[in-house]
Amino acid sequence: MHIIIIGAGKVGYSLAKRLSEESHSVVVIDQDEDRINVVKSNLDVTTILGNGASPQTLTDAGAKKSGLVIAVTISDEINMLSCLAAKKLGAKKTIARVRSEDYSKEGELVFFNDLIGVDLSINPELVTALEILRILITPGAINVEHFAEGKVQMFETKIKEDCPYSNIPLIDLTLPPQILIAGIMRSHKMIIPSGRDSLLLNDNAFFLGEDEAIHEFSQQFSSKQSKVERVLIIGAGRIGRYLAAMLQEKDISVKIIEKDPKRAQFAADKLRKSNVFCADAANIEFLKNIGIEEADVVVCVTEDDKLNLLLALISKHLKAAKTIIKLEWTDYSDLTEQLGIDVTLSPINITSGTILKLVRKGDIVQVSLLQGANAEALEFIVSEKCKHINIPLKDASFPRNALIGTIVRDGMAIVPNGDTVLMINDRVIVVVLPESVEKVISYFGKR
Repeated sequence: MHIIIIGAGKVGYSLAKRLSEESHSVVVIDQDEDRINVVKSNLDVTTILGNGASPQTLTDAGAKKSGLVIAVTISDEINMLSCLAAKKLGAKKTIARVRSEDYSKEGELVFFNDLIGVDLSINPELVTALEILRILITPGAINVEHFAEGKVQMFETKIKEDCPYSNIPLIDLTLPPQILIAGIMRSHKMIIPSGRDSLLLNDNAFFLGEDEAIHEFSQQFSSKQSKVERVLIIGAGRIGRYLAAMLQEKDISVKIIEKDPKRAQFAADKLRKSNVFCADAANIEFLKNIGIEEADVVVCVTEDDKLNLLLALISKHLKAAKTIIKLEWTDYSDLTEQLGIDVTLSPINITSGTILKLVRKGDIVQVSLLQGANAEALEFIVSEKCKHINIPLKDASFPRNALIGTIVRDGMAIVPNGDTVLMINDRVIVVVLPESVEKVISYFGKR
């Protein structure tokens, strides 16, 4: 597919890297020469120094033949205008990053999308806040993903010393019938498990299955009380404000620390039920005074990755029960595990997963990147194009390094076995390593 990316910042660079590695024809446009030079020096893509909203620049980039135009500059208005111009020139699909809260209200967003022909608007900060909320309300979770319109859930947790499921071959393991282990992250490597594998201490295990069954199952992995009642948020940017508003609606006590006076005042005006402090969150005495040890979770979402790491470490030192941090880049992902940080989230990965489902061919309705894109969870709707319908899975030659974890049929979630067959309109959730993604897509593709 010919793809144009407007904006060579963190999100644009990350998307260009991933999409070019998947053999798409990628053009990156930016008005900042330094950013363009970074892309040109490191990625196998075409670069254009120019205005991505300009019809002439878009024409030079091949908008008339493009399957997708992605606008991710720092300006919402430029992103929307770029999509409008690209659509007028013949681009098949457009995606705009829209971050401003002025455009984030559902009715207004639908209005603007219809008006300018945007196929998908993405608010990375809002989506990240929703991801954090899902983790907060799921005991023991490192990450939570939902599939099949909420009927299926993937629950990621760390295996600790008292886990009753460790050191037992999976073939001998007794789990609820609606649940299976779909992946194991060990020593920074993702494993698609077989019956011979076992869960070991400090593994990250991915349990996949029916939503209610997973919710009940997850309770046993909580080392403290299951209900989160007090949350400390460090950073009153968009993610912090979105998250605080969601927590307020659930009657959860929220404290927010923000160093910038204007931003702190803005948050205080918007979030009347939250306690907002204008202070340096790296001040240990201040953290003690506001009762950090009483917080069930400390969420570090400043705009500085290194500062988020430092704040999480300070929080752990002060006996915070659980820490969640936001990292724009995944370079520090391995370090966070070694430092004992409980949950790390990347808005870039979340955004990439949303965009990939529009890029990927086949009947894919959802893409979730797992553990810094070491694996993917894909949701397919089985159509008549699939050549493996009504064939037992044991005879259907499913690709290696991939696992069909759950099938949703007639509203019911099924954990498949070798005798299970695929049927038209099944929703199928697959966990797959990157090298086998294209093979899995072909498996569900045309006859």
